[in-house]
Amino acid sequence: MIDGTAAGSAAKARAWQWVGVCTALLLLNGAVTFDNVWPTLGVWWPGELSVELTALVLLLALSNSWLGRTSPRLLGLLAGLVVLFAVGRYCDVTAPALYGREVNLYWDAPRLLSVVAMLVRVAAVWQIVAVATGALLILTLLYLTARWSLRQIDGALSRYRRARIGFGGAAAMLIGCFVAQQLSDRVPLVPRFSIPVSTTYGQQIARVLDAVSARRANEALPPSPPLHSSLAALSGSDVLLVFLESYGSVTYDRPEFERALQPAREQLAAALQDTGRGVVSAYVSSPTFGGESVLAHLSLLSGIEVRDSTRYALLMTQQRPTLVSVFKAAGYRTVAVMPGMRQDWPEGAFYGFDEIYDAARLDYQGPGFGWWHIPDQFAVAALDERELQPHPRKPLFVFFPTVSTHIPFQPVPPMQPDWQRMLSPQPYDAAPLRRALTRRPDWTDMGMSYVSSVQYFFDLLASYLRERANDDFVLIILGDHQPAANVSGEGAPWDVPVHVISKRQDILDALLPYGFKRGLTPTRPVAGKMNELAPWLLASFNQPPTEPTKTLQSAHNADGSRAIAAGAAAGGN
Repeated sequence: MIDGTAAGSAAKARAWQWVGVCTALLLLNGAVTFDNVWPTLGVWWPGELSVELTALVLLLALSNSWLGRTSPRLLGLLAGLVVLFAVGRYCDVTAPALYGREVNLYWDAPRLLSVVAMLVRVAAVWQIVAVATGALLILTLLYLTARWSLRQIDGALSRYRRARIGFGGAAAMLIGCFVAQQLSDRVPLVPRFSIPVSTTYGQQIARVLDAVSARRANEALPPSPPLHSSLAALSGSDVLLVFLESYGSVTYDRPEFERALQPAREQLAAALQDTGRGVVSAYVSSPTFGGESVLAHLSLLSGIEVRDSTRYALLMTQQRPTLVSVFKAAGYRTVAVMPGMRQDWPEGAFYGFDEIYDAARLDYQGPGFGWWHIPDQFAVAALDERELQPHPRKPLFVFFPTVSTHIPFQPVPPMQPDWQRMLSPQPYDAAPLRRALTRRPDWTDMGMSYVSSVQYFFDLLASYLRERANDDFVLIILGDHQPAANVSGEGAPWDVPVHVISKRQDILDALLPYGFKRGLTPTRPVAGKMNELAPWLLASFNQPPTEPTKTLQSAHNADGSRAIAAGAAAGGN
């Protein structure tokens, strides 16, 4: 009776041990083969196998046959390797879902540090502690789970010869299937293997080696395009270059976004018509997606396509012509309005701006919105008061990357009709301010928050155009990149709209041969890459008019109608 009870207990213990081994295999395999729940931070298991885990099981079976049970220290090191692979897998599958592109550790890592620094500035202490604690707990739990799983597998392999033969033989067969699948398309994809995480890390290492190679970097940097213009067509008009953060073709491509923004676009079109301004629009292809705005800025200003930080850093070490240098040589005062800049900006020396208004120089005293605190309307109001309205003065070339449409898009500032009040310490009434600040981003569905932020910019732009109805400037508005993939959608193109607004019909007409269309609605095909836009703009500013510059307002006065202005603003060809 006692022997029977002992035998039953031993059988039950063996059964639980094999349950533990199977659970361990499932946990380890899932840790390096999961996929993204698009477009969120979540993951799921698609039922694929890890060839790396298969190889590890084969090695453990062989080592237990030859050397005996694996030491706890080595199992701990292997558990750390599993954690490293799990983190690499997470980055590999999550980055395309959120940002629309693969991760590149070489030039994403420095930017990630900047994002972390920004989050530390804007987040509360308890939020920072909570996030750091949560991340540490997740990594610790993952490590403990991996170590437990490896101990279960290694324990079974050390105790049972049949386990070594069975698991080792099965692992060898699976590795053979994987190799056969890689060598021939005729081999059925059964079982299905996940892309090895080691391949992901190998690609990252190759990118680092490519990036640090000075020879390859220099080969990748082409000569500057001809950036020359007399600027005669401007006749001394100011030129305002506005990079609208995260303004992508998705605002037209996604029907629900297009419908939601239609009223704001109609108000903007009416403001253009009523102030005698026209607009032409096109799509250009951005060098970046979902972030890295500085790549788009430099691509346009230099005329050289800059798709990664290697080119960016290399170009910054050289003396190259830019739109800034062209305007400066022509006698323009060059100004950068940088409300999102809270630290030193070395790029300012490369560009050579006469004046840089960073967050400190702008000195916003009102309530903060979003991660960058300063509403775009205040930045425009400050620019207007300090640079645009004082006379006499030189003509201006202004570079202004906005911030209010940056992720997470909420809270959206209220629109203040009284532009002068925007410069006061209390720019908003209590009720609209309270409503705005109580809105928080929905991290699982950011689409409507994004639309609200873009609508805010359209509203402030329409209001400002009416506020300065008599001012004769050329306004260039374009997106730096599409919003992250959790807003723009899976497989979205890298296209961004560009609008050129002016009272000078000859400048707008000069852009039509480059693929621009009249109106606020750009059409495909894409006119070209963003860096190609710089020579096109300079060409449109180059030729002096053969007769006194005809504005849209004078055309309206001449024929007694508003057909030209209405057609330009509403999208007529």
